[in-house]
Parts: sequence; C-alpha cells; structure tokens
Amino acid sequence: MSIRNTLATAALASAAMLTAGASHAADRIPADQAVKNVVLVHGAFADGSGWKSVHSLLTERGYHVTIVQNPLTSLADDVAATKRALERQDGPAILVGHSWGGTVITEAGVDPKVAGLVYVSALSPDAGETTAQQYEGFAPAKDFVLETTSDGFGYVRPDKFKAGFAHDASDADVAFMRDAQVPINMSAFGTVLKNAAWRTKPSWAVIATEDKAFDQAMLIHMAERIKAKVTKVSASHALFMTQPGVIAETIDAAAKSVSTK
Repeated sequence: MSIRNTLATAALASAAMLTAGASHAADRIPADQAVKNVVLVHGAFADGSGWKSVHSLLTERGYHVTIVQNPLTSLADDVAATKRALERQDGPAILVGHSWGGTVITEAGVDPKVAGLVYVSALSPDAGETTAQQYEGFAPAKDFVLETTSDGFGYVRPDKFKAGFAHDASDADVAFMRDAQVPINMSAFGTVLKNAAWRTKPSWAVIATEDKAFDQAMLIHMAERIKAKVTKVSASHALFMTQPGVIAETIDAAAKSVSTK
C-alpha cells in the first residue's frame, strides 16, 4: 500500500471514529434534564442482577441508576426496600417495576421523589385491591407453574421455568435463573394495597407479547386501566433481561417526558 493510500485510510478511520463518537454523545441526556435518576425494582423468583443490561444502557446515557434488592418476604418489606432506594436519590426519579415489582412500585410510587412509573409486564392493582385479584376473570397461565414450600414460599417449577418464564433466553441463562430463584412469600399476593401511585403519576407500560406468566388480556387490561403509554415487544416474561434496549428506550422516553413538565 502506498503512503498516499495509507494516509487516506487513516483519515477515513479517524472520521469514522469521530462520527461514532458524535453519535454516542448525542445519545447522552442533556446536562439540564430534570429527571436523571432511575430506580429499578425486580419481580418474584428473580433478583436485581437481571437488570444488568438495562443498567448499562441507561448509565451510558448519563442516568444514575439504583437497583432495589427485594427480600420478597412481604409487600411491606419490598416497599420499604424501594423507599430506602428512593431516599438515596438526589432528585426526582423514574420508578420501574417488573412483574410483582409493579405491585411494589404502585404502593411505593406515591413517594414525592417519583416523577413517573414504568411497568414492565407488571402488575398494577388499585388501592383497596390485592395482587391476587388482578388475575380474576382472565385465563390461567398454564406454562407458569409454581411450587409452594411448607412455610408458604413459592418457586417456579424447575421443569417449567424455560417455557413459563424465559423461553427466549439462552439455555445457560435459563439454567442460572432457574437455579438462582428467589422465592416469594405467597401471602404477599393477598395483601391489600393502601396506595395506587398510577392514579397521580404518569405511567408507561412495556408488554411482552409472548409472556406466559400472565394472560395477554390481563396485561392489556391493567395497562389501559392505568392509562399507560404502551409499548409491545415480542418477548417472554424475562423481557427485563432479553429486551433491555426496548426497556431502556421506554425509561428514557418517560424521563424526558416528565422533565419537560
């Protein structure tokens, strides 16, 4: 290769790097954006590590992200864990919940630091209702099978985990999630909510169209009732892991929307 060609190639490479850098920089949130904090709340049978990719995508944009580790021992305990996370925020935040985490953010989201709510294939009871009531009148989830221990904690049955929870995840990820399950105290589903944050806070919903943990009609009904801005994505119940880009985009849109008000 001649010196001229070498220099030309180097110039093109430099230009490409600058273009890529500019594109990446454009994705970062403005320095004066009002809502820069995001609090992520996981659901039953999982823990906060499932949010890793969503965390990475949001922090790359400049968001400050906090992940709640729910004890899953009661609704009150999970709400308390979420409130501790909210207390640590230096300003308004978007509060995000997956599955059972939707019940948690519905109760905890009345906190004055919460500017908006994002439900990720999540439950959204009203004040005076229980989580269990949300299933009434909808088709049962035949592939989502639970086992209950003698002390009342529930697990997803191991041989049904892939089909019911994460059919679009790799076999290795499914095996790890299955074996690392965090059980939930099943009595939590019978706890009556005192608050419904979605009645006073703007809401967004990401619905997995191949979710086997909930009837699709149930997910749509809940999203419509809370007047959420809905995004649908082809994914399993584990969309918080398998569709991080869609979820990060929705959270970013929610943060930008409430920042302009």
